[in-house]
Amino acid sequence: MAAPDTTLQAIQNKVRRLTRSPSPAQLTDLELQNYINTFVVYDFPEHLRTFNLKTTFTFFTNPYQDEYPTDKASYGNPAINPSIVNNVLYDFQNKYLTVHPPFYAAGYQTMFTQDRTQFFGFFPKVNSIQFTGNSGDGFTTSFSGTITTTQPSIPLPSTFQQQIGLLQREVLFESLDANMNGLALADVPVLDPNTGNTTTYGNLYDPNGPTYQDALINPPTVANLGPLLPGTGVINYATGVYNLSFTTAPGANQPINSQTVSMGLARTRAILYYANKFVIRPIPDQVYRINFEVFKAPAYLMSTSDQPALNEYWQFIALGAAIKILQDRMDMDSVNQLMPEYRNQMNLCNRRTIVQLTNERAATIYTESNGGNGGLGGWGGFGGGTNF
Repeated sequence: MAAPDTTLQAIQNKVRRLTRSPSPAQLTDLELQNYINTFVVYDFPEHLRTFNLKTTFTFFTNPYQDEYPTDKASYGNPAINPSIVNNVLYDFQNKYLTVHPPFYAAGYQTMFTQDRTQFFGFFPKVNSIQFTGNSGDGFTTSFSGTITTTQPSIPLPSTFQQQIGLLQREVLFESLDANMNGLALADVPVLDPNTGNTTTYGNLYDPNGPTYQDALINPPTVANLGPLLPGTGVINYATGVYNLSFTTAPGANQPINSQTVSMGLARTRAILYYANKFVIRPIPDQVYRINFEVFKAPAYLMSTSDQPALNEYWQFIALGAAIKILQDRMDMDSVNQLMPEYRNQMNLCNRRTIVQLTNERAATIYTESNGGNGGLGGWGGFGGGTNF
C-alpha cells in the first residue's frame, strides 16, 4: 500500500472538494495555487510557529560597518549589481519571521536587545564638534584635511586593541556663508557593489539637496575620489581624511567644523535589532561570525510534486486555503462549517512542537547560570563581570 499523498496536487484536490470547485473553469489551477501559497507563507506561520521552523542563522561582520540592514532597498539595485542578492541579509526580513537570543559573536555570547534606550545608553552617539583648521574666505568652496579622532565615549577594556574609527552615517561638516546661512554636508556610506556591505568611504552630500535623498534610497557604489561637484565630498571612516566642496562658499573667517562620533573597534559585545537592521557595538575591527536563532518563513510549494516542510501539514494547509477561497466568495456558512476541523488540524500540527518542548524545563532565574553574560548587571564592563 502506498503512503498517503501529501503533495501540492493532493492539497489542490482536497481544496477543490471543500470549496465545491471541481472544474478549472470555476477556479483555475493558478488561482488555486496562489490561495494555497498565500496561506502557507503568510497565514500558516502566524497561526502555528512550529518547532521545525526554528533554526540558526549566521552572518559575518564587515570591518568599520556597524549597521547591517535586512531589507532589499538598502543594498542597492540588483539590476545594476546582481551579486548583491548573495548577501545573506538581503531580504532577510521576508525570509525569516523573528530573531531570538542567544546571540554569539566569534563564539562569545553577546548582549542582545531591541531597546534603543538601553543600547545607546551603553554606547551613546555623542557628537564630537571640532574645528577642522579650515576657514572660509568668501570665495573658496573646496576644502580638505584630516579629522582627528577622539577617545570614544565608552573606552574599551585594556585587553582590546584601541583602534579608533568614525561612525558611519554620523559625519557632518558645517559652516556659514556670507549671509549667515547654514552650510552642511552629510555622509552616506559607499557600498561594495559585489557584497552590498559598506566600504571605508562615505560620500558627502548637501542634506537639503535632491542628491542626498536619492543617495539614501539608492546608496552610492563609487566613492567621490575625483574632481568634486558643488555640494559633494568624501570621507574615509578609517583614516579621517576628507575632501569636500560646499554648494556656497563659506563666509570670510567662518570656521568649518566637523561633527563626528569616534568609536573603538573591537570584537562584537552587543547587538541591537531595530527598524529591520542589526546595529553592532563596538564597531567590528575585522570579520566576525554572528550566530543566533530565527524562525524561518515556510517555503512556497512551486510544483504539484512539492510537499510541505512536514507531511502532516497538508490537511491543515488545504483547510486554510479553502477557507480563504470561501471568504472571498462571501460563503460564510461554509467557512463556519470548516472551522471546527480547521482548529482540530491546527491542534494536531501543534502537538509535535508541544511534546518536543516538554523535554526542556522552563527557564527561571534559579535555573539560569550566574555567568558574566547573564544580565546587564553582570555583563562585562557594566556593573560587574569580566566575561569578554
